[in-house]
Amino acid sequence: MKFNQIFVVDDDKIHHFMIKKLLQNNQIEVNPSFFENGFEAINGLKNCINSGANLPDLILLDINMPVLDGWQFLEEYKTIKNNLSKDIVINILTSSDDKEDLNKAELFKEEIHKYYTKPVTVALIKDIFQ
Repeated sequence: MKFNQIFVVDDDKIHHFMIKKLLQNNQIEVNPSFFENGFEAINGLKNCINSGANLPDLILLDINMPVLDGWQFLEEYKTIKNNLSKDIVINILTSSDDKEDLNKAELFKEEIHKYYTKPVTVALIKDIFQ
């Protein structure tokens, strides 16, 4: 699958930097937008809907964030996904391999494509983008 627009939703600036570098270093041509919490990302999606801008093809979503965490983002996403002009692939990308989180991800199996654990590596990036 070819991704053009991507949303990276994570409160860790270093993670943002790592993703940018890995995309560049692996010649992965995408247009990333970075958000520090689920609230900003939901607003980003709503802005795309309202303005007719390109929706992301992919969202890389962290779980543990301030304001609106990954689970709360997914709850909000469920309420607006019928207004989206395309299906968006959502991958969880988190440092949590906690069984509770893995089980919770099952509740969102309609929304979540894959569950990845950090750190972000070249292999992980290639798995997502190739």
